[in-house]
Amino acid sequence: MAGAQDSLVHTDFSLASVDLRRSVDGDVYQTEEAALQIELKRIQQAYLHTNDRAVIVFEGWDAAGKGGTIRRMATTMDPRGFRVWPIGAPSPAEQRHHYLHRFWSRLPAAGEIVVFDRSWYGRVLVERVEGFAREREWRRAYDEILAFERMLLDDGVRMVKLFLHISQKEQKKRFVERLENSIKRWKLSYEDFRNREKWSQYEAAIEEMVQRTSTARAPWTVLSSEQKKAGRLDALATIVARLSDGVDLAPRPLDAALLEQARAALGIDPKPRENT
Repeated sequence: MAGAQDSLVHTDFSLASVDLRRSVDGDVYQTEEAALQIELKRIQQAYLHTNDRAVIVFEGWDAAGKGGTIRRMATTMDPRGFRVWPIGAPSPAEQRHHYLHRFWSRLPAAGEIVVFDRSWYGRVLVERVEGFAREREWRRAYDEILAFERMLLDDGVRMVKLFLHISQKEQKKRFVERLENSIKRWKLSYEDFRNREKWSQYEAAIEEMVQRTSTARAPWTVLSSEQKKAGRLDALATIVARLSDGVDLAPRPLDAALLEQARAALGIDPKPRENT
């Protein structure tokens, strides 16, 4: 039985409770985004020395802005300690194993931050709605996922779970933009339109997912992405807050021996400063 630290925290969640009106001005967006990206750099530098590990799960409606938010992280992070795993349909080889099998090998090593662009929650979302999993399989998955995440948390992995929410009207607008923009057209697929036809079924699956898998240590944060800029800022701010909690982000002092070697090799007396 789960302890108090694994108690469910959003058992009465409804998508209707998400306020989709939040927006942000362009100038504010640029300033806040830059500040959050600096904090992400600090967090990664700290993790590389403390061996902390983190998993960030992105779920959301098609065209909700997951990719754009992840790109804002990727452009500022050192790829040696940052990985992004885009998760699609399992391969025939992966289908021969338990559905969680393919995620184990993608978990972060010491010092790494790993992003899952869609995740193991596909079992209780797309696999449930589209019939790729039998009912007894996806119903069983809630407890399996809780146990999986509990093992990671007990092993010291920090976890952030984000769901980006938009209205059906906004999704239609973004689909049209993608159709008309040759650079973005590749993002559309047959599945996007098929999934849209089952909007109400996905709403029910999303709400049950949050209600049954949002725990005190690994809560779901459901954010409005009706305006992309506001959604990005809120997602990045949530990630920064969770990954920095209890972590010393102060820059490491320059090693004295290295400083002496630099003085001898370069013939200068460098003045260490804090960079942004």
